[in-house]
Amino acid sequence: MSKIGLYFGTFNPIHIGHLIIANYMAEYSDLDEIWMVVTPHNPLKKKKSLLDNHHRLELVYRATEEYMKIKPSDIEFKLPQPNYTVFTLAHIADKYPDKDFCLIMGEDNLKSFHKWKNYEVILEHHHIYVYPRIADGEVEHQFKNHPKIHKVDAPIMEISSTMIRKGIQQKKNIKPMLPKEVWEYIDEMNFYKK
Repeated sequence: MSKIGLYFGTFNPIHIGHLIIANYMAEYSDLDEIWMVVTPHNPLKKKKSLLDNHHRLELVYRATEEYMKIKPSDIEFKLPQPNYTVFTLAHIADKYPDKDFCLIMGEDNLKSFHKWKNYEVILEHHHIYVYPRIADGEVEHQFKNHPKIHKVDAPIMEISSTMIRKGIQQKKNIKPMLPKEVWEYIDEMNFYKK
């Protein structure tokens, strides 16, 4: 049974930080593949800066095309909104019974994991791979030595999609922070300029 790491995000836009983490997980953990799950925007909370789902999926597709172990996923696009991770995991496990799905999250998310809907159910059925993030606060005691939570010593990334969007608005050269194909699509489509 192949082990798939699910890396959720709005990827607005996907940047080299995301790719470095995904590739590190693919190469230095026991995960066979990483699926970059593009989170759809909540129709009730439309943010001006959030690109449409299909554009963000296209950016992830272009960014991951040359990585054999990293795949774009639109699995959440077909689920009712607003959605919770526990429902996505149930849906995806049902759809692909031959795969073992694990969650990938930053340490900052682990700190608030106890607030997630049905987090106990997630932990009962899935392993969680945690990469380091600079964040305030402590990880809940119950997660510190949990047998299903695995800390992966991936590089700490301080690049953010917010920083990239602001940089584009301010006409800064942010090209080194993006895969070439992602930058070309953003530039060609005039995204994030306003």
